[in-house]
Amino acid sequence: MVFKRRFGHGCRDNQKAYWVPLALCLLLCGCDTLRYYGQLAEGQAALLRARQPAEQVIAAPGTPVLLQQRLALALRARAFASEQLHLPDNRSYRLYADVHRPFVLWNVFATGEFSLQPVTHCFPIAGCVAYRGYYDQGAARGAAALLRQQGQDVYVGGVETYSTLGWFDDPIISTMARWGGERLATLIFHELAHQRYYVKDDTEFNESYATFVEQEGTRQWRAWRGLPPQSLSQARQQEQFVRLVLDTRDRLAQVYRQPWAPEAMRAAKQAEFERLRREYRQLRDGQWGGQGPYDAWVNGPLNNAKLLPFGLYDQWVPAFAQLFEQQGKDWPRFFRAVQRLGALPAAQRKARLSQLMPPV
Repeated sequence: MVFKRRFGHGCRDNQKAYWVPLALCLLLCGCDTLRYYGQLAEGQAALLRARQPAEQVIAAPGTPVLLQQRLALALRARAFASEQLHLPDNRSYRLYADVHRPFVLWNVFATGEFSLQPVTHCFPIAGCVAYRGYYDQGAARGAAALLRQQGQDVYVGGVETYSTLGWFDDPIISTMARWGGERLATLIFHELAHQRYYVKDDTEFNESYATFVEQEGTRQWRAWRGLPPQSLSQARQQEQFVRLVLDTRDRLAQVYRQPWAPEAMRAAKQAEFERLRREYRQLRDGQWGGQGPYDAWVNGPLNNAKLLPFGLYDQWVPAFAQLFEQQGKDWPRFFRAVQRLGALPAAQRKARLSQLMPPV
């Protein structure tokens, strides 16, 4: 599972202007918030300074052959995204930045001990989101430790890339380029979808929409290159695993509505996590031939916060797939329909998405 951190600032790609609204914000913030925004500013500025045109990196004699090949394919995918998927045509993902670390950010997710509702954080431009991002892994772990001391469930996930929603020319980051060409293309499609349309304060809408664009865009990208569709078994495995996690979330939600004492609630909570592990092993050994791509995730510590990205990134994907069908699989019509949907009040938007969901 890939986790992505997104935020933007109120100016275009100009580093001097970038600091002006941020400085005003810092004057109004407390020390902790000042430190947090300070590390965001430093991390984003360092990323901007590291950018180079991808074509120059490809042409440089010292560039490893594998990186040259991946960047060349990424540029083809970038052109495909604008020409065929009608995603923004700008300098984003035509630049490259090496950050010299395994992830560009680390996201910290948190919930209450008996809650599936994320602790949200609000930022300029992007609005309120269900995580907080840190450019330094140690800082992320420190923030997570403080939240655990407060009795919250916490999960820290590494981030390969994020979108500034068009406020900067986002680069292909070295953390993205370690993947093969197709995975790199999917990340580009996903992030450009956020630039095309974004609703403040609705993470589930934004991520499900971008995930659908990523999935359908990848299908069309393969067809355009004359490649066969993605392995049905691989796609089916992912679908089945996500369903297992979402079903666990639904059962936990029922548990947390009960008027039980904390000890009984904790026991029921752990029983649901053990059920998830048991059902995963049954699925892996019974239908997947014993091969488990999600073993590490399942066998690691489980808590409410670790389940959050699934609800955020996958909840409404089938609804957007249905919307795409209704628009005749026409991308401009689809994006206009998404914009109309996003303009609805939150309650009406959610109701409409629910109507679009296929029957279980």
